Amino acid sequence: MELNITTMRTSSDGAWQGDNPLHHAFPLLIVQTTLVLFVSRLLALLLKPLRQPKVIAEILGGILLGPSALGRNKHFLQIIFPSWSTPILESVASIGLLFYLFLVGLELDLSSIRRSGRKAITIAIAGISVPFLFGVGVTFLMRKAIHGENKVGYAQCLVFIGVALSITAFPVLARILAELKLLTTRVGETAMAAAAFNDVAAWILLALAVALAGGNHKSPLVSLWVLISGVAFVAFQLTLVRPFMNWVAKRSTSNDGLVDEAYICLTLAGVMISGFMTDLIGVHAIFGAFVFGLTIPKGEFAAKLTKRIEDFVSGLLLPLYFASSGLRTDVAKIQGVKAWGLLALVISVSCTGKILGTFLVAMLCMIPVRESLALGVLMNTKGLVELIVLNIGKEKKILNDEMFAILVLMALFTTFMTTPAVMAIYNPSWDVIASPTPRLLHSPTKSSKKQKDLRILACIHGPGSVPSLINLIESTGTAFENSPPLKVYVMHLVELTDRSSSIMMVHRVRKNGFPFINRLCQGVSQDQIPAAFEAYGRVGQVTIRHTTAISALSTMHQDILHVAEEKRVSIIILPFNRQCRTDVEETMENLGHDWRAVNQRVLSSANCSVALFVDRGFGGRPERRGAPSSATISKRVCVLFAGGPDDREALEFGWRLAHPSVMVTVVKWIQVEGTDSLEQSHEREVDEAAVAELKRSNESVEYIEKVVASNVAETVVSIGQSTEYDLVIVGKEQHHPAMVAELAHQQLEHAELGPIGDALASSSHGILSSILVIQAPRSKK
Repeated sequence: MELNITTMRTSSDGAWQGDNPLHHAFPLLIVQTTLVLFVSRLLALLLKPLRQPKVIAEILGGILLGPSALGRNKHFLQIIFPSWSTPILESVASIGLLFYLFLVGLELDLSSIRRSGRKAITIAIAGISVPFLFGVGVTFLMRKAIHGENKVGYAQCLVFIGVALSITAFPVLARILAELKLLTTRVGETAMAAAAFNDVAAWILLALAVALAGGNHKSPLVSLWVLISGVAFVAFQLTLVRPFMNWVAKRSTSNDGLVDEAYICLTLAGVMISGFMTDLIGVHAIFGAFVFGLTIPKGEFAAKLTKRIEDFVSGLLLPLYFASSGLRTDVAKIQGVKAWGLLALVISVSCTGKILGTFLVAMLCMIPVRESLALGVLMNTKGLVELIVLNIGKEKKILNDEMFAILVLMALFTTFMTTPAVMAIYNPSWDVIASPTPRLLHSPTKSSKKQKDLRILACIHGPGSVPSLINLIESTGTAFENSPPLKVYVMHLVELTDRSSSIMMVHRVRKNGFPFINRLCQGVSQDQIPAAFEAYGRVGQVTIRHTTAISALSTMHQDILHVAEEKRVSIIILPFNRQCRTDVEETMENLGHDWRAVNQRVLSSANCSVALFVDRGFGGRPERRGAPSSATISKRVCVLFAGGPDDREALEFGWRLAHPSVMVTVVKWIQVEGTDSLEQSHEREVDEAAVAELKRSNESVEYIEKVVASNVAETVVSIGQSTEYDLVIVGKEQHHPAMVAELAHQQLEHAELGPIGDALASSSHGILSSILVIQAPRSKK
């Protein structure tokens, strides 16, 4: 059915009135958007095991919906993507592209180019110039081999093909490096700095290409005026707009950390005005948005601005651009041996020029062979920016359908090969090698002789866990005068996603090849978590170092274990995957199965002690306790001891908490007379020795003995339900024969906590105390 776009209505009257919604602009746009999102997300899910960036799935999704696959069915194309809907789809997609390029400008730190030194800049220049020179020969061959291309000017065609061959997709490269944990290694830092320089150079070349190709004008003076106007626009943005945006960034954030809505709207309006100005000049609207993004100062304002718009732009609007590109890509135009041979030639020349040029210059810069080769492969990454260049070339009629399809497939292949090639050439994984790890704790009488300091790695999910963790650290660090000094490494766990803000955080906080900061840089805006621990470290008697680990949840445990090995910590404290909500009393918020899996992987792989902390407001809710026996006692701790390595670790940790302001009670389970096996007899002797040693070292601890009878779980729950204790410490597994026999048939909701810990952590029992479940190093058992 042919429809006149000039008479097209936005919405339909509905099917009951005989109106077809697909013949109206807005309902059809909804169907198109839904279909595009479904196809791209499905492909992303299928490609996830191959560790491919999301852009691969989006490009493939666009091609699949276009005339290369589903679009070969003309009936499907006329119903879902009729020709009259193309301007509407492309307009919405262009808005998404405009704001995405603004986000790319936000993400690109020009100062990293200045800091990168001559090495990265030299590599970047080689990575641009060598493929561009190779493009001279490719352009000559393609103009001769592809029908109709010889009608286009050689210089115009050369600039577009040269840019297409030499470009490196900075946003895609950042995500590949983050996925491979290479982002802050020497290879990753060099690649990012070179890609940043490459990105800026590519936009300059693209502006030149658009200026040369624009319009139907005959005079070369018009192209010159376009270039001069473009340079003037950039100068205006960097000299006048940039200081103004610095002022906006300083004024925008209120005391409570929220960004004023007026400044957000002002910035978004600036994106559209900048895009309009460059379109008016004759370059392209996206160039203005990109340059405006560069004027925004990197910091808190940029991060919060990105979080506001990135999901809507990257998740909803940007896939429409890939769909519109896919509708222009017809792989069927590549016909015959000559055409497919030309595709193979273009791919070979692109890879050879980029990889060889980067590799040779990197070797001259004294970079090892494997790293140099990995750099070459990484710099060969294409993606969205490549697609933008090709689409502009097609719009300007520089590239015909066949050449456009060849170059799109080249971009797809080179990006697809990056991850597996780098993994084969340069293994970025950290080898967590087992090494002698200090004991969690020794009795206070011996600890100062056996180790110089006690090191703890404490992990948190967000600011809500900070007060309880500080209370726990404070209690642990001031137990005895002769206790070893306490050094705490606080690790903020952040999930790495495809969102731009995650990559921006990676740039800000990951240093030296693994996610660690030894000291906070002065003059840099700090978030709540490092600021809180820095303030406590100044007034407390504990050395605190803050770190942020940003990884995919499937590999988050590698970051935790790496830092634990690197810093030789004695115990890792992990947050339970259910957190107490501060806004709703006695409510636990479930963070999801993926965070639980992180804890399980650490528990199964760690060489040191591991503790799971079920936080219910430790030390921050005095109204929930019974009346203290002394005005000096601020916290009450209960240690449940039944025997075994885990319980001994729990006993020793609880012993370190015992001092005048913390009252520690040990509840020791005893059994009636019975016959022990040889192994059980040995365990009992070790348990008794541990208790005797700790009794001699501190007489202020209260001891309670309970005979193991039936209903052990109910007894444990009753202890947790009492308002007497702020914290209950228990080992993950118990070796008490009677207790093991009774708890063997208990159905566990959270097996990683063990039977006792699972009962205490249950939200159905109304337990108010925080719980600390400790697992001893499994190599010692």
